[in-house]
Amino acid sequence: MGRKYFGTDGIRGHVGQFPITPDFMLKLGWAAGMAFRKQGRCRILIGKDTRISGYMFESALEAGLSAAGADVMLLGPMPTPAIAYLTRTFHAEAGIVISASHNPHHDNGIKFFSGQGTKLPDEVESMIEELLDQPMTVVESAQLGKVSRINDAAGRYIEFCKSSVPSSTDFAGLKLVIDCAHGATYKVAPSVFRELGAHVSVLSAQPNGLNINDQCGSTHMEALQAEVVAQQADLGIAFDGDGDRVLMVDHTGSVVDGDELLYLIARDLMERGKLQGGVVGTLMSNLGLELALEELNIPFVRAKVGDRYVMAELLARNWQLGGENSGHLVCCQHTTTGDAIIAALQVLLALRRRGQTLAESRQGLRKCPQVLVNVRFGGGEDPVEHPAVQEACARVTERMAGRGRVLLRKSGTEPLVRVMVEGDDEAQVRGYADELAKLVSSVCA
Repeated sequence: MGRKYFGTDGIRGHVGQFPITPDFMLKLGWAAGMAFRKQGRCRILIGKDTRISGYMFESALEAGLSAAGADVMLLGPMPTPAIAYLTRTFHAEAGIVISASHNPHHDNGIKFFSGQGTKLPDEVESMIEELLDQPMTVVESAQLGKVSRINDAAGRYIEFCKSSVPSSTDFAGLKLVIDCAHGATYKVAPSVFRELGAHVSVLSAQPNGLNINDQCGSTHMEALQAEVVAQQADLGIAFDGDGDRVLMVDHTGSVVDGDELLYLIARDLMERGKLQGGVVGTLMSNLGLELALEELNIPFVRAKVGDRYVMAELLARNWQLGGENSGHLVCCQHTTTGDAIIAALQVLLALRRRGQTLAESRQGLRKCPQVLVNVRFGGGEDPVEHPAVQEACARVTERMAGRGRVLLRKSGTEPLVRVMVEGDDEAQVRGYADELAKLVSSVCA
């Protein structure tokens, strides 16, 4: 069934444009409160990233939840996976994240976690949507929800991250540069790595509400690349605005993406006999990852793009490791959702156990040339399903004769059609991608 408000990753859009408005957030808070308080009073946590509109939406959600009789616990700026963890540890019915992840400050959105720290089941999202179309009511005054603030939230999450590595872990002698994207990791990430003994230099950790993801973090790696080389650091770690994605930079300044990080973690788990099942990637995962895992006899399957689909596949197969090339990595042996800090720690441990640099360790995976072109999509007819586009995709696939693949999909978070072509000849792949992107653009016009 089509959703009216929820996309693949919650509700997201441009601040001030429906549904990312204060009045909608008030109603959303009320609807969520009503959905979760079926058995009487309930407790719901609210966390956010550092974008300026978070204050406005936090207040609106708080008022709506209180009107529905839900007690609210405010976490302040915290990484998305921290809200998932704290929702579990406080035995809350749900957690709400105010964030637009890697998007600029003028976007924002809402993500929900269940009491188990996982994405909401479809039926709960459907219930919230149904309530949003009903008149808003207010419980009796004595039943209104109360609001409190969790003052030690950051400390709790820091200790949780550290608990994901052996107590004997000591990163002394490791020189790191960390880019916090002026986002939700700006306080906790440097503390985690420093408390584990690493020497840490920090970039982009002065959020002002407007600079989140602005030429920094995992979507803009240039400053981190330059700093790692300038400081002769061992490696660099880049987070996105809400702290659920991580990419790295090796000591030569080369970017190491999510596929490569996933490979390093999987290989380490396999070598230690700790890998449960196989690895879940997505339709966008590089063919090189699949081939490299095959050489290690590690099963690999692809889910649809989006962490909720990766997670669903992991749960269905009772596997523990999955992720996306964007750096959204899920380590289910430690947590219930994508967690950038915990994933980074697993990579550092893998490097330490092998006694290798990041540049050396990544050599086990040879990525196939992959070109991704984003085409702006304004609505109307789905260009991906257009007969001319379908025919062109089939024609390109046939030309590559089994040495590559084509994938077109609409983004779940932005009004874009993503055109991806992958194969063993980079010039050919780029030509095909540009050809298909032009066709999609003409269809969208």
